[in-house]
Amino acid sequence: MIAEAVGGWLTNSLALLADAGHMLTDVAALTLTLGAIWFASRPATSRKTYGYYRLEILAAFVNGIALVLLSIWIIYEALERWQSPPEVKALQLTLIAAGGLLVNIIAAFLLHSDHKHDLNMRGAFLHVIGDLLGSVAAIAAGILILAFGWLWADALGSVLISVIIIFGAWRLILESVNVLLEGTPSHINLDAVETAIMETDGVGGVHDLHVWTISSGMEALSAHISHDDSIVHSELLVSIRQKLHDRFGIDHLTIQMETLDLEAEAVYVCETGTKCFEPALNSKSQSQTSKAG
Repeated sequence: MIAEAVGGWLTNSLALLADAGHMLTDVAALTLTLGAIWFASRPATSRKTYGYYRLEILAAFVNGIALVLLSIWIIYEALERWQSPPEVKALQLTLIAAGGLLVNIIAAFLLHSDHKHDLNMRGAFLHVIGDLLGSVAAIAAGILILAFGWLWADALGSVLISVIIIFGAWRLILESVNVLLEGTPSHINLDAVETAIMETDGVGGVHDLHVWTISSGMEALSAHISHDDSIVHSELLVSIRQKLHDRFGIDHLTIQMETLDLEAEAVYVCETGTKCFEPALNSKSQSQTSKAG
C-alpha cells in the first residue's frame, strides 16, 4: 500500500493511487474481518442467545459499503482527469503495479478457500480481488502509455475496475441485508422445504414455516407441524430432521408438533399493528379445560 501510494504520487498515476486507496480500505476491511471472526467465536450468553455470529454479517455489510463509496470516488477523479490527462511516468508505473499484482495474487490465494461460504470472508476477498484487478489495470495503462502515448488509459483503467468492484460489492451488500432482515436464504426454496415436510409420512399440515440465516453457512428453521394421533412425536421428528438435513443442510431446527384436532388452538389471528385474537377452543377442549380447572 505504501509503495503504491508513494509510487502513484511520484509517477502522477491515478491508477496506482486508486490501487493504493483500495489497499488502504483492505487494511481496515481485513482488520474488521479478523475482529468479527474473533468476536463471533465468543460463547452465547443469556442476553445474546445466538452468540455474536451476526457480527460477521455486519462486517460484510460495512466492507461492501466501503467498496462502493471508494469506487465512486475513484470514478469521479478519473472523469476529472479524462478531460485533461496529466503526464504519467509509465515505466515506473508499470513496475510498481507489477509488484502490487504479485502481492495481491498471494493474498487472494490465501483467502480463496472460504470466500464462497462466508459473507465476511467474501467481503475481504472482494477487497483483495479489487486490488488485484486494479494492479492489472495499472499495468495495462502503463503499457498503453509506453507503447502509444495514450495518457487517458490511466483514467480509463481506473473507471473500468471501479465498475467491476461496485458490481461485486453490491451483491455483497444485498446478501448481507437479506441476512440482517431475516430473509429466506437465496439457495433455499421455501416451497420445496414445505413440500418435503408434507411428503413425510404422518404429517397432516405445516404452518408458521420460517427459514433464515443466523450467519454464513448457519441456517435455522422454525415451524408448526400437525399430525394424527397415531404418530409417535419422537419418530416423526427424527424423520423430519433427517430429511431437512439431507436435502437442505438445515440443522438448527425449532419444531412445534401438534395433533390435527388441536391445531387451530395454536394459531393466533393478528390484525396488522393491533392486538392478536385467539380462536375459541372447541367443545372438546373446553370440556378438558373445565375439568382441569
